[in-house]
Amino acid sequence: MALASLTVLLLLAGYAALCAVQPFTPCRKCAGTGVRHAGRRTVKLCRRCRGDRYRLRAGRRLLNTGRHIHHTGTRPHRPTTRP
Repeated sequence: MALASLTVLLLLAGYAALCAVQPFTPCRKCAGTGVRHAGRRTVKLCRRCRGDRYRLRAGRRLLNTGRHIHHTGTRPHRPTTRP
């Protein structure tokens, strides 16, 4: 049981390090090309990556959302003064 927990923690730490070092990954839908072939001769921009070829990793998106929530919740409040 302890070995399994340690393995899971190491995997999570490795993924967190990967998200910190390389936050973007090639789009899986268009295979990192930015375009999709909609028909025989029709080429369109990929809807998922919008033609940028890269997407933000899920772990990095989670980290950015957590940072934003923390920043929003810890802003200094201005005291309201009444005349």
